[in-house]
Amino acid sequence: MGDRVSHDQYGLGRIIGVEGEEAVLIDFAGQQGRFLSPFSKLSKL
Repeated sequence: MGDRVSHDQYGLGRIIGVEGEEAVLIDFAGQQGRFLSPFSKLSKL
């Protein structure tokens, strides 16, 4: 939680929730998204 990430389409964001190893919730400047594993388009900064 709280880690900064980069997404190919959405840009920079911050992890605001973790659902086990299955999914993460990310806030991209006010727009939130839920991403399922595998996190191929996400990279940790």
